Amino acid sequence: MKLHTQVMTLRLARPFIISRGAITTQKTVIVRLEEAGEIGYGEVTENDFYEHSAESILASIERVRPLVEACGSLDAQELWASLCDPLKNDLFALCAIDIAAHDLQSKLAGRRCHESLGLEWVPGPESSLTLSIGTPEEVIEEYKLNPGWAGYKLKLGTEHDLEVVRRLREETDAVLRIDANCAWSVEETIENSFAMRELGVEFLEQPLSRTARVEELVKVFEESALPVIADESCCVASDVRLCVDRFHGVNIKLCKCGGLTPAVRMLREARSLGLKTMVGCMIETSIGITAAAQLLPLLDYCDLDGALLLAEDPATGAEVRQGKVSLPDAPGCGGRLAETAFA
Repeated sequence: MKLHTQVMTLRLARPFIISRGAITTQKTVIVRLEEAGEIGYGEVTENDFYEHSAESILASIERVRPLVEACGSLDAQELWASLCDPLKNDLFALCAIDIAAHDLQSKLAGRRCHESLGLEWVPGPESSLTLSIGTPEEVIEEYKLNPGWAGYKLKLGTEHDLEVVRRLREETDAVLRIDANCAWSVEETIENSFAMRELGVEFLEQPLSRTARVEELVKVFEESALPVIADESCCVASDVRLCVDRFHGVNIKLCKCGGLTPAVRMLREARSLGLKTMVGCMIETSIGITAAAQLLPLLDYCDLDGALLLAEDPATGAEVRQGKVSLPDAPGCGGRLAETAFA
């Protein structure tokens, strides 16, 4: 098996702004695994918050190249297990390899990836579309560029938060979800939850810092008028059980946990514990989005709009049309990088 990597700089259609800052471009690492004439594609983006750069991800992948290329009969889950220790400090690199391995394994078997994962495809929840943080006028302007979605996720974390939600609710009766990206205090969260419940908000995502004390998480869990979903507080498998009685649900991202292999296990455990399940994404190409979309049968919510925030997507794969997610009818995950995008 041959392993290839390349870094791409993706231009965004417009600046993407959250409580931690703004970006206009996004670097992503593409992994290709080749065997018997088939290609498996994987992807992971760099991320300052989680302290993974494109360069560090590439360096990690190079360290395990001999292990990957020496892999005999490909079993994606066995490969993931063999790489867990050498990549224990870089789950982003592990994610890209794992996605590519699942894609390749499924193609070699002539099966769709969700089938290889033991999942029966059913129409899943519709994706929300993310609106960047901003003044009420800026958020409304962005909304008007993207009307007709069943749901919108608002990035909040300014003094305008409540007014933004009020103004947007005047424009649409769509489902509204809130993501404060760790920007609120306990008191703000509880107070905002009651005001936002009156405005028809569905849930709050990660309002408190990921370093919040247990008693703070419990207070919000018990007193919030709205369900609270863990994002930054739920990264790896051991975090899922810790979210019980602290959050009402979890947002699993492939890059945080190390790929499809652990994501399936985490989602199944979350469901068994009575937690709501969600899969989110980064701003990435259709390679990453299509991989995450394999998990729709396990989800209550999804946020798979990342490729739609790009000025140009160099890949094809899952289609997300005003929230409705559909997969290509092809073996593997279904994501494919355009020939012109190869380095």
